[in-house]
Amino acid sequence: MKFTVSIEIDLPRERVVQMLADPVHLPKWLRGLVLHEPLTGIHGQAGTQSRVVLRMGQQEIEATETITRREPEDLHGIPKETVVHFDRELVTKGMWSAVRDRFTEAGPDKTLWVSENEYRFSGLPMRLMGLLMPSAFRKQSLQHMRDFKTFAEHGTDVRDALG
Repeated sequence: MKFTVSIEIDLPRERVVQMLADPVHLPKWLRGLVLHEPLTGIHGQAGTQSRVVLRMGQQEIEATETITRREPEDLHGIPKETVVHFDRELVTKGMWSAVRDRFTEAGPDKTLWVSENEYRFSGLPMRLMGLLMPSAFRKQSLQHMRDFKTFAEHGTDVRDALG
């Protein structure tokens, strides 16, 4: 299953990617995050593997995230014409996914975030979920993007909204 989602954020691109790359901000916008800890490498750097635990309803899902691309490496002084890339793979029981995020300038103090998502399922329960509920994956990706936009633009913490 593949899909692309996008959102425009009313902040300069450099500020957006710096906020996304800062692990301190993750729990403030990544709905359901219980834990995100590097197992190897440095958070957000290419090649880093992290243990990720997310709570969805009553269920906790544990996965391994690998950062497969981050360009440019230095998120300061990014030339206007440069596209910023954050790519990662997530592996959990019954599922593999790849996310390829691109950030471009959409105007003065505006950033366009385009996210290409690919999912592959193994095992009957996950294959059925992928077949019966494909829109749930797209909706979840868009929700994470909207939550980040709200956090970045207004400082709204998803934990406050949920609790």
